[in-house]
Amino acid sequence: MKGIVLIGFMGAGKTTVGQKLSQKTGLQQIDFDELIVQEIGMTIQEYFDQYGEEAFRKKETEILSKSLDLEHIISTGGGIVLKEENRRLLNQMPTVVYLKTDADELVKRLKRDKTTVRPLVVSKSPEEIKEVYIPRIPFYEESANIIVETTNRTPDEIVQTILLKVGE
Repeated sequence: MKGIVLIGFMGAGKTTVGQKLSQKTGLQQIDFDELIVQEIGMTIQEYFDQYGEEAFRKKETEILSKSLDLEHIISTGGGIVLKEENRRLLNQMPTVVYLKTDADELVKRLKRDKTTVRPLVVSKSPEEIKEVYIPRIPFYEESANIIVETTNRTPDEIVQTILLKVGE
């Protein structure tokens, strides 16, 4: 099996689903944010504060281009699709799965999650979070060759759906 790239907004379940897919397929799971942290030598929040979002997105593109041929489960960051170059790179990958989630559900998940610091939603209202998410939906859809609805579904149900769609 070739690798599977998971895309979607923050809170869509990319890391959790990636870990479960890894267990089911035997492929190593790579969390894209962890790769970036290793590369930059600081937290993403620190990098954002010091260099800004544009520098972060550039670093994201560099690492994505190095990941094209990896046969892993790759859980990307929620903003990976913002750059056209990244969408082109994703379209070169054999299996890109968009974990599509209802905006209200994403807000609930993000507000519930106290362990992950997300620079773009830390101080935002639910409406502001939706304003960040909704314009990205067409980019996620353009970048994926498989779309899996995650709203009101467990990670195990999502994994089963992905495996059925990729033919495993």
